[in-house]
Amino acid sequence: MEVHEVSRGPATRKETKGIPWDRWTVLWGAFFYVLLAYAIFSALFFGSHSAARIALILFLATALGIWYGYWLLARIYPPSDVLYSLGAAALWVGLFAAEPDFIILGLGIFAPLCLQDFRWAGVGAAIVGGWVWQQWAQQGSIPWPAVLGASLVLAFSLLAAAYVATIVRQSQERQRLIDQLHAAQSELAEAERQAGVLEERQRLARDIHDTLTQGFASIVMLLEAAEESLGRQHPAGRHVARALQSARDNLAESRRLVWALRPEALADTPLPGALERLARQLSEETGIRAETVVTGNVCVLDAEQETALLRVVQESLANVRKHAQATEVTVTLSYMNDVTVLDIQDDGVGFVSLAESEVAQEGGLGLRAMRERVEEMGGTVSVESAPGKGTTVVIHLPVDRDRPVEPARSGETSRE
Repeated sequence: MEVHEVSRGPATRKETKGIPWDRWTVLWGAFFYVLLAYAIFSALFFGSHSAARIALILFLATALGIWYGYWLLARIYPPSDVLYSLGAAALWVGLFAAEPDFIILGLGIFAPLCLQDFRWAGVGAAIVGGWVWQQWAQQGSIPWPAVLGASLVLAFSLLAAAYVATIVRQSQERQRLIDQLHAAQSELAEAERQAGVLEERQRLARDIHDTLTQGFASIVMLLEAAEESLGRQHPAGRHVARALQSARDNLAESRRLVWALRPEALADTPLPGALERLARQLSEETGIRAETVVTGNVCVLDAEQETALLRVVQESLANVRKHAQATEVTVTLSYMNDVTVLDIQDDGVGFVSLAESEVAQEGGLGLRAMRERVEEMGGTVSVESAPGKGTTVVIHLPVDRDRPVEPARSGETSRE
């Protein structure tokens, strides 16, 4: 079944496109014109009307037939179904006032609207009831075939309207699910694209760091040793000094490239601020009380080291969100003399304590990747956990204390 332009609220004509009942538009039109012809024939040959009234009946009947055909059969729509209903109702009431037999014509007028909104079936029921009342008022009794026929017409109208309304609701629900699926697929595609971009940036940063940066650093050390051995007065000293300056410039440039390829979270925020932002986001989205603690003198770490620590915290907080069932988590970043220690502790359900190698194997790809990333930089990862006692992830990462140091208040704490 086709579904087109489904929107909230009562079904529209566009929504019912492709529904079998809508394909029977010609049959509905034929039904209307048969009723119209019957009512005209009855008024002309069985009624006692003056010439003026007959002319009025013919005029109103012709106008109603044109109005109905213009709206339904020619598929040229007025601004809304209300306009059609008002025009058709006005002509129909005029015909009914001139000849009561025209009351039955209401079924043909409003039957197509039942396809769009089940509430129009109530109009059909009222028309049938009015016709029964009109027959009773004229004849004092109603033959049982007439009652049976009216009842069948009413039952058919209600069943048809209920059937179509059910199909429309199913179409709306199906379209809503399709829209949700498309939105989810778009979000997934965007997330995968972002992950791919981030992974490529990290790969480039590692490659530059492991090749160009390390190579220029080695060249600088060799040239410094050569300069010291040759002395400033040696004829080649001037060339060595130029080469040394060029190597230093390129070393600085390669480090700037690695720094520029950091994650966006570190682009305009130091590592402590990025960790605080992650904790705040966890608190806002889950209600878990998250706390970040920074101790010691903040050391400007290598870009790859800061990226690794940030990824460790992201992975750990993701595990807290998904599995830990924790109410509180604390992220502690400690700057020491020659090592930086990162500690993520939660009060969740924990898990059975295993050897570190077993944890790495059974803890999933996230923990394994975390361990490999840290160990590549000479660091260590340890995981401590027990059922009902929470989980603690501890990272020890060696640092170069020759880098510039930004003093920080000892025990600086950020609570969310």
